Amino acid sequence: MKFIKTYAVIAGLVCLAFTAQAQSAKSYTEGSVWNVTMIKVKPGMGEDYMKSLNTGLRKVYDEAMKQGLVLSYKVLSGSASSPQDWNMLIMAEYKNMAALDGLNDKMDVIEMKAIGNEDVQKKIMMSRMEMREIMGAKLMRELKFQ
Repeated sequence: MKFIKTYAVIAGLVCLAFTAQAQSAKSYTEGSVWNVTMIKVKPGMGEDYMKSLNTGLRKVYDEAMKQGLVLSYKVLSGSASSPQDWNMLIMAEYKNMAALDGLNDKMDVIEMKAIGNEDVQKKIMMSRMEMREIMGAKLMRELKFQ
């Protein structure tokens, strides 16, 4: 009788283990983290805005990539689906959420070196306000199918 009870307990534990494993098995793995900024470039300002990004944002992200702070970045342009919609995305890819710890301080140093002091940076940001409107930003994690 003890043998049957012991067997029943072991069998029950094995079933629980398989059930727990099946429930926790995901069909994806967590990948890199993306900071996505949605921008509405004003009509006729696309080329000017890209020139501004080329002389500022590009230098900053290229240096951040050299330092291993950013994995990659992209600028995507497309048609807005309505007059209130964004038509450009700026995306920066980071290894994981932990890569964001202390990132602002590190990026401040890069921006100072690549663009200039706070007055120069402020001037650039003010000129960009005439070219675009930031519609929003999101931090998103890439999910990869297994």
